[in-house]
Amino acid sequence: MKVYGYFRSSASYRLRIALNLKGLAPDQAFVHLRRGEQRAPDYLALNPEGLVPALVTDDGQVLTQSLAIIEWLDERFPLPRLLPEDADGRARVRAIALAIACDIHPIDNLRVLTYLRDRLGLDQAARDAWYGHWVAEGLTALEARLARDPATGRFCHGDAPSLADICLVPQLANAARMGCPLDAYPTLTRIADAAGTLPAFAAAAPGRQPDAE
Repeated sequence: MKVYGYFRSSASYRLRIALNLKGLAPDQAFVHLRRGEQRAPDYLALNPEGLVPALVTDDGQVLTQSLAIIEWLDERFPLPRLLPEDADGRARVRAIALAIACDIHPIDNLRVLTYLRDRLGLDQAARDAWYGHWVAEGLTALEARLARDPATGRFCHGDAPSLADICLVPQLANAARMGCPLDAYPTLTRIADAAGTLPAFAAAAPGRQPDAE
């Protein structure tokens, strides 16, 4: 396997955590998003979306979209499980993961912030306000859900890390990097702190990657 990613990409961060939890160490290739390498013809030939991560399987199939890749990994390498065995549990974990990966992350990622700057002329303060608003709205809802749900344990779902935690940790890390206050989310930060004690999560942190700057 070979993974194309970028150290600061939340989606790449998710995949790194999943690979570490599975004990997998594929070859790596680095796509520098701030330099626009995702728009290079050779990368677009691999992934026309121009996004990271992308994973090339041993038989040459190209997989894209972090959650789809992680579910493929969970089916291909089933232990440890990243989704619960029961249908209700799987639905709950997917809902938490999708609340982050579909509702919070896409409107706050690099290409959106770049568009706000270059095409709409928003200054740094306005872009920061945009980012902070949508992060706060999403995390507030997620905190309320997890804080009151008895299915929440040490992690988002029970006492073992799942796809939900794989999505939560990068989102909180990016929010902190962007200066968003996290005091209003004690359940989320408690879970992220617990995840951070696991080597699979710690080793996936952006600052520990070969392409980190």
